[in-house]
Amino acid sequence: MTRRRRPVIGISTYLERETRWGVWALEAALLPAGYPRLVQRAGGIAAMLPPDEPRHAADVVARLDGLVIAGGPDVDPSRYGAPRDPRTGPPATERDAWELALTEAALASGTPLLGICRGMQLLNVALGGTLTQHLDGHAISPGTFAHHPVTPVPGTRYATLVPERTSVPTYHHQCVATLGRDLIPSAHAQDGTVEAIELPDHWALGVQWHPEMGEDERVMRGLVKATEELR
Repeated sequence: MTRRRRPVIGISTYLERETRWGVWALEAALLPAGYPRLVQRAGGIAAMLPPDEPRHAADVVARLDGLVIAGGPDVDPSRYGAPRDPRTGPPATERDAWELALTEAALASGTPLLGICRGMQLLNVALGGTLTQHLDGHAISPGTFAHHPVTPVPGTRYATLVPERTSVPTYHHQCVATLGRDLIPSAHAQDGTVEAIELPDHWALGVQWHPEMGEDERVMRGLVKATEELR
């Protein structure tokens, strides 16, 4: 009997200039453990992807079954042609370049893609969309996740995965302003904020919240299932 191979899901990581453990204080590529644990619970193998030269992105994606772009710092407004709002965080230039290259490689190759928080915003920017640089009410205080309900848009991929209104863990102060090419909204918050976006003809989904901080595995299971259907 042939054992089914678990799909390899790459997850982009943080590059921190100084991280301390034991007696060491060194530069580190790291990721909150919730991300790989969610991939594992959903049936995949988690592969952490440290920042690299953007020209290597297509080669990296070619070795993966699926891709997750993780949450993190604000996208540099220059990436979508906007002046910097004073409330926008400092630029993460290397990470922007690497993760945009990964996103573009996944879109070009048809590799299933899930963008989480910043990852959703990068998906929108990669396809020519823009962002609102500050939004009140979707983050409580530094280091504390809020929860609020999101409602799926009927007929979308997200609604197929999660058909009911659900409460999600959220921590963001930016959101989609103008949608990128071919993207459609697939969930909204009560205040009308677009909380999920997707491409109808490619398994590419972005969620503004943090599923790795909750118990609902359905979005990640959808990504894993999409990779299996392509093999």
